[in-house]
Amino acid sequence: MVETIPDISIDRLGTDLRELSEIGRAEDGGVYRMAFTEADMEGKAWLEQRMKDAGLETSRDGAANVIARLAGKNPDAPALVIGSHIDTVPCAGILDGTLGVLTGLECLRALKESGQVPERDIELIAFSDEEGRFGGMLGSQSFTGQVTPDTIHLATDPGGVKLADAMGEFGLDPWLALQARRDPKSVAAYLELHIEQGPVLAGHEEQIGVVEAITGLFKWTVSFSGEPNHAGTTPMPMRRDAFMGVADFAHELPRLLDEYGSDRSRATIGRVDLTPGSANTVPGEAKFTLDVRDTDETVMHELAEAARRILNAIARRRGLRSSYEVESWIKPVDCDPALTDMVEAAAKDAGTRFRRMESGAAHDAQIVASICPVGMIFVPSIDGKSHSPAEWTPWDDIEAGARVMLGTIQRIAFSENT
Repeated sequence: MVETIPDISIDRLGTDLRELSEIGRAEDGGVYRMAFTEADMEGKAWLEQRMKDAGLETSRDGAANVIARLAGKNPDAPALVIGSHIDTVPCAGILDGTLGVLTGLECLRALKESGQVPERDIELIAFSDEEGRFGGMLGSQSFTGQVTPDTIHLATDPGGVKLADAMGEFGLDPWLALQARRDPKSVAAYLELHIEQGPVLAGHEEQIGVVEAITGLFKWTVSFSGEPNHAGTTPMPMRRDAFMGVADFAHELPRLLDEYGSDRSRATIGRVDLTPGSANTVPGEAKFTLDVRDTDETVMHELAEAARRILNAIARRRGLRSSYEVESWIKPVDCDPALTDMVEAAAKDAGTRFRRMESGAAHDAQIVASICPVGMIFVPSIDGKSHSPAEWTPWDDIEAGARVMLGTIQRIAFSENT
């Protein structure tokens, strides 16, 4: 490994963050750069130009992943891939995955400007649709060969827009995502920097999270079907109120986690839709989302089975019909121990305050883990806030994260043995 650490320009990184944050910005202060919208495509074009301005080889694959490459001494050696995503949820903050992509770009610029040539190629990838507008992580799943024709044909967003139609609006052929698969032999490792999206680092006044494991999760769309009826004339004992099924299930969530989960388990009902949706009508149908997470897949399966039993019991008791559709199942993964040690060594060399920890959010890294070793670096989120305009990380912590990222890149890409 080379001994000299190039200078990171926090001012240049800050300029990048500010400029990209204006793409998709709305009057409420939030960023609306959802996958395969005009703002997302504008953001991709902006990023691609920044990569070219840095003198990096730039391309896009069939999943519209934006890719930059810093050539190494041995083009036949498997590459180090770094990255994250620039798409957002609605009304997002400006960091989330974007910080990982732009920090990676700054690291490659610093290396190129220093004249240091790595042993292997380093690739920076901004993966498409990490936030799952179309139900999965299209970019990283395409990269790892997990996308199928069914994915292309069936994927829709919550508003019913088909993936194929959304991509087609911008002249993109969604079937080319099937050609974005990377040969696992061509990838040595994957490294991702991300904001924590939780309160642990900020609460302990630490700058760096050395991630050891990434949570798995499953998402369901659950339905209770009953009978719509008049709110004033239908006696309470005679109602088949679909919403009461949702209320009963929500009340059972703490018991579900206590009996079948672990201290790392999480369960969330994030959205409920009622039909007919009238103030004076007993709901005949209720649909809701269920998001369940844990770092142990065995626990996830136990939670899923227990949730099914609870739904069936509530349906029988309330005279309802219940059903569910699995929107996604993402396995938990462990970060590679050798890469984790490299991140910790880089954190120590940079003089940062750090801790080893787990990720409670899903990331592209756990998808890429299916083809190569992965490592992750966290920086703090003030008050644990994310997916909102209040999302922020102090500048000195951003700079610390960039320096740890660069130090880790050097340990991987400048070694002939990685």
